[in-house]
Amino acid sequence: DSVNIPRGFLEIKIESTIPERNTPIIVYCAAGVRSAMAAKTLKEMGYNNVSSMTGGFTKWKEEKLDFVKDELFNFTPEQVSRYSRQVILPEVGEKGQIKLLKSKVLIVGAGGLGSPIGYYLAAAGVGNIGIIDNDKVDLSNLHRQIIHSTSDIGKPKVLSAKESINRLNPDVNVVTYQDRLNSENAIEIISQYDLVIDGTDNFTTKYLINDACYFTGKPNIYGSIFKFEGQVTVFDNKSGSPCYRCLFPTPPPPELAPNCFEVGVLGVLAGVIGTLQSVEAIKLILGKGEPLVGKVLIYDSLNTSFRNLKVKNDPKCSLCGDNKTINQL
Repeated sequence: DSVNIPRGFLEIKIESTIPERNTPIIVYCAAGVRSAMAAKTLKEMGYNNVSSMTGGFTKWKEEKLDFVKDELFNFTPEQVSRYSRQVILPEVGEKGQIKLLKSKVLIVGAGGLGSPIGYYLAAAGVGNIGIIDNDKVDLSNLHRQIIHSTSDIGKPKVLSAKESINRLNPDVNVVTYQDRLNSENAIEIISQYDLVIDGTDNFTTKYLINDACYFTGKPNIYGSIFKFEGQVTVFDNKSGSPCYRCLFPTPPPPELAPNCFEVGVLGVLAGVIGTLQSVEAIKLILGKGEPLVGKVLIYDSLNTSFRNLKVKNDPKCSLCGDNKTINQL
């Protein structure tokens, strides 16, 4: 039941971890040197009942005393500084940051939604990010696809996104797939990740992502934007949530589903919705909060309004209903 506080986080975390200055504290490290320095720091901060364990954990083991080995993760000094404002959140902490660093998230689409998703997940320390997209950067993309820049025009989006992410955070392992997600590769790719974030702009791929996530048991964080409005929800069949086909059993006819090229979109709207998708991903990785399962969050930028709509499982759903008819992609 010891409390693990890396030395670099001591001054930041000790007051929220042990608010009472008279609490008896025994500080230990590997050999007793850093713990002696930490004890001195704690006394200077007003903790008046602090001891350092001479010889540290090494001596403890030599004396053949009992111990329980927890999962070890050595933060580098750069990581301590980079994630310090996040780690001090009790809902995150060192264990939560370790979860983020070890997590694997697949982003489908490196466009308007994929740009803020990739940036913010990388900034948060999500250690493994896969990006699949077969498109190249175009000048018309740049008003909303902020992960790309003018110098990237003509470059494959996945490569441009990878370079931008690694400039922001070298910790992140970015795996690129310069391809379209299709029925031949979806299961193989998605099965390698903890969760999937839908950053696509067409119904064909959205249904494909939904079905592949259902078959592989992976959460699907859905997002979409249209003119001045956006939607976000989480489909997670492991928690018994409805799926995309419960919400939209069949795609609309093409004339009722124009894309950004045809009707336009407010660029910053992609940032709002993509960022909300990133929040949902981090909540799922940490196991904190209440994810948008069974609820669709609708944002209207012109009215500055958010609405939550409840979505129930459709017993007639062709994928997850009582008499399902879809058994493969």
